[in-house]
Amino acid sequence: MAGNTEPLSPRAKLAVTAGKAAAAVSRAAGRGSGSVIGGRVALKLDPDLLGRLAQHLDVILVSATNGKTTTTRLIAEALRAAGPVVSNALGANMPAGITSALAGGSDAKFGVIEVDEKYLAGVARDTTPKAIALLNLSRDQLDRAAETRMMAEHWREGLSGSKAVVIANADDPLVVWAASSSQNVVWVAAGQAWKDDAWSCPSCGGVMQRPGDDWFCGQCGFRRPAPSWALNGDYVLDPHGSAWPIHLQLPGRANKANAASSAAVAAVFGVPPQVALERMYQVQAVAGRYDVVNFQNRELRLLLAKNPAGWLETFSLIDPPPTPVILSVNARGADGTDTSWLWDVDYTQLAGHPIFVLGDRKLDLAVRLEVAGLDFRVCENLDEAVQYAPPGRIEVIANYTAFQDLRRRVGN
Repeated sequence: MAGNTEPLSPRAKLAVTAGKAAAAVSRAAGRGSGSVIGGRVALKLDPDLLGRLAQHLDVILVSATNGKTTTTRLIAEALRAAGPVVSNALGANMPAGITSALAGGSDAKFGVIEVDEKYLAGVARDTTPKAIALLNLSRDQLDRAAETRMMAEHWREGLSGSKAVVIANADDPLVVWAASSSQNVVWVAAGQAWKDDAWSCPSCGGVMQRPGDDWFCGQCGFRRPAPSWALNGDYVLDPHGSAWPIHLQLPGRANKANAASSAAVAAVFGVPPQVALERMYQVQAVAGRYDVVNFQNRELRLLLAKNPAGWLETFSLIDPPPTPVILSVNARGADGTDTSWLWDVDYTQLAGHPIFVLGDRKLDLAVRLEVAGLDFRVCENLDEAVQYAPPGRIEVIANYTAFQDLRRRVGN
């Protein structure tokens, strides 16, 4: 229970100190924030450190295939209305990165933690969260993570018996299946643009019926629960039926959905929707996502898309043709080494845009665009792509490590 905290043991204090030192060395060497190596060192010295650091916090966990970094940031902003917050705001979402983040939050009241889908059950076990937000599940990094039905089962088993309030997307059948083992679920109608991973029933394997926004299994009766919160256009509807306007600096329908889920989380801790949503307006960009930067006298907007569902959402928010678009795809460890997902993305939505292709897997992407019947130019690097792009702001869409490469190149 938050507030019932014991002082850290000498071993835990040593682990925190050593972790911070390792992180500082990593930063000095230019190898990033150091949060992951710092956490690994700390956990090596005290394997139970994550739980010890979380014991005085009201912990909120956020997990999903897409949108968890942004939603974590929105929840953190909303909860600052009720007290100090510690969060892994830069997206280091496995146990080592989470441990590093919490090590800097000794005075915090809330711990708002993004968690990689694969590690959710373990982190929930270690941190005893008060709330868990489950946004969506879709195919992603199939060479590393389980396929979506197996991931939903992993969540379902891991969260069974949890006393946390689970805030879950009622429009994603996989999320509903996962959350249904929990005792206390708040359902949010946040929408689901990408449906190709949820046509079979996660409960019995039958064919899912999806009339309009509803869904149900005709064989076993598994169906969409009645939501108590909902995204309705530019408004969040609360359980009392009141409509609260969403004013975000972040673009797109997906971020309105993230805001709706975030408002539902904040309400669990007594922050009213109006206050929560007003505070979310402060968020302009999230770890570089949506940043507009100047590079070689051109304006570039940086957009992250890691999997088919993410690319679909991103295509919906870019400026219309003839806005130039740069696409960059890598397949390193953090991305998943399997690029077969490119064939699940409907790139024909980019018709009319001048397209420039880069990244480690630019030729894989070029083949996919060729089959889609699109005109494009393969480039060696960002500088070349910007040089050939016609006038106007350039939309830059990249998967995870390609996005980090681009951020470094533009000095962001």
